Amino acid sequence: MNARDRLIVGLDVPTLKEAEAIVSTLGDDVSFYKIGYQLLFAGGMGFARELIESEKQVFLDMKLLDIDNTVASGVENIVRMGVSMLTLHAYPKAMRAAVKAAAGSKLTLLGVTVLTSMDDEDLKEAGYSDNAETLVAKRAAQARAAGMGGIVCSAEESSRVRGIVGPDMAIVTPGIRPAGADHGDQKRVMTPADALKAGSTHLVVGRPIVKAEDPLTAARAILDEMNTVL
Repeated sequence: MNARDRLIVGLDVPTLKEAEAIVSTLGDDVSFYKIGYQLLFAGGMGFARELIESEKQVFLDMKLLDIDNTVASGVENIVRMGVSMLTLHAYPKAMRAAVKAAAGSKLTLLGVTVLTSMDDEDLKEAGYSDNAETLVAKRAAQARAAGMGGIVCSAEESSRVRGIVGPDMAIVTPGIRPAGADHGDQKRVMTPADALKAGSTHLVVGRPIVKAEDPLTAARAILDEMNTVL
């Protein structure tokens, strides 16, 4: 895969009009988009279908977690949409149910280990005894055992996760910030080049592109940086 296949632009905007404008602005330079809660609740599911029909790849960041039957039923419908990637929280039972439901399809299921906005203190407050590094490793191993297609983790954990999941699983990294960019609410961040060197296969970039004065120039700069590594 080249950089264009590995860069996922996060459409973290409140309206379809804004999302449509970004996709139009980025044109053929970007082929992969993430749609999360914010846009989903503003008509984003229909927009996801439109992107797929226009031969773009779609990453639905749903972070599913529910009883097994509900997870499986949701995954079955998402498979029918032609989505490329889907997230769920990396709980073993949920992952096993999702893998069974997606069997034979092209959908890549991604286990979310620890949110990149959380650090050790946040996990402690939430009632976890493990620190972020330990919990990421544990959930990565569970995702591999469940037959998941990949992992979502911070680029800081990519190298260690690669050693746990082996060479074939995708490692999708949010919290990517070009050098000098504002970290926002992300606490574990890395530059595009460093993330790829650490073992990430796909980079999710939202605000540094969609909030830029010139989104196309920002996207091209990130693609150029990625290509220096690839």
